[in-house]
Amino acid sequence: MTNHKRFVVAGVALTALAVTAACGGSSTPAASQSSAAAAEPVTINVHTFGGGENFGYDEAVKKWNAEHPNIQIKYQNLTDRFEDVYLPQLLQRLQAGAGAGDVVGIDEGAMGLMAARPQFFTDLGEYGLQSRKADFPAAKWESGVNADGKLFALGTDIGGMTMCYRKDLFKKAGLPTEREEVGKLWPDWNAYLEAGKKFSAADTGAKWMDGPNTIYNVILSQEAPKNGNVSYFDKSNKLVIESNPAVKTAFDWVQKFSQEGLTAKLQAFSPPWNKAIKGGDFATMGCPSWMLGVISGAAGEANKGNWDVAAVPGGSGNWGGSWLAVPKQTKHPKEAAEVLNYLTGKEGHVAAFKEAGAFPSSIPAQQDPEVSGLKNEYFNDVPTGEIFSASVKDLLPVFLGEKHAQVKTSVEKVLEGMDQGAIKYDEAWSKFVAAGVKAAG
Repeated sequence: MTNHKRFVVAGVALTALAVTAACGGSSTPAASQSSAAAAEPVTINVHTFGGGENFGYDEAVKKWNAEHPNIQIKYQNLTDRFEDVYLPQLLQRLQAGAGAGDVVGIDEGAMGLMAARPQFFTDLGEYGLQSRKADFPAAKWESGVNADGKLFALGTDIGGMTMCYRKDLFKKAGLPTEREEVGKLWPDWNAYLEAGKKFSAADTGAKWMDGPNTIYNVILSQEAPKNGNVSYFDKSNKLVIESNPAVKTAFDWVQKFSQEGLTAKLQAFSPPWNKAIKGGDFATMGCPSWMLGVISGAAGEANKGNWDVAAVPGGSGNWGGSWLAVPKQTKHPKEAAEVLNYLTGKEGHVAAFKEAGAFPSSIPAQQDPEVSGLKNEYFNDVPTGEIFSASVKDLLPVFLGEKHAQVKTSVEKVLEGMDQGAIKYDEAWSKFVAAGVKAAG
């Protein structure tokens, strides 16, 4: 990552503290200590990211810890911001050789970056996990194979796509409220724009959508498969941000929504954004499966039933999805691999979907009745298993370059600046491209 070095000096103290707090093997008794001390349980630190219910591992961890007294999981969700907080810190800790978790979550946008750095990760094949290949779609499995051809990560969730909306605000605006009728309201993005204008005219006191980030990523995920299955980089890792129609189409739609005054001008995954989800300050938001956990976590029990889920304009798409890996610095690679195997196995995937709506990338888990038949009580018993099973059925893998995360962070800051008025609309595209070029190095 080209810009991670600026985090190093500020993070030295953090790393020093994290060596004992975050590295699962730091307290392992030496071989010369008593047999009683050597029998102490091994602690495996699992580090993840994300808002709301994040990876959805609370119940899975409780079950594991109850059944494995000799290997105890300590599960920590470190931040809700991946690209600009979690990723730079993880890179710094990997380079320092200390401070990373024994098992770490990695978002799709950084998988190319991590695959190019095999020196940082344990070969999971050494612990038998190569046998899991048939459990995953080819694209999900192949993303976990590094530049040396070694398996370094296994998949957790996969995105899928829907649109979340506030039923109470739709009713207040005189729009349909039942999910089937809402889906018919916006077969494409132009219809979504027109529905937004009607909502704005009703003067509910809320905005139509949260801000530029979420809708931009939804549309980009839909357009990329139509344009060679690439976004910012082509499959030779050449930057194509200016020439790829998928990127320009997503940018143009966001600009239209902003110019029409439809956004609440919020930065996704920021404290004001979380507060607005709870307060009902906007009516719609693009929702890959994992976003349902973010919304329910941020909105709280007081809003149960206010949010619902409908079809997304323009068809399906896949935004998001993560993997788990074992850093080579762990003192307990065998036990860490066992934990990773559990969390990415059928049981772990099913538990995460039930807890956080994280739709499994595991094929056996997708086929399990607990997934396919599951309904989400918070969102008015929406049949999430059925909806997301259908949404991921025909997904095509999109290539994400080694520096995808850095480019994504930089260009989305331009979108935010444009939406908030700091960047003029007629200058935004050129600044967007320039930011991407600079981030790509």
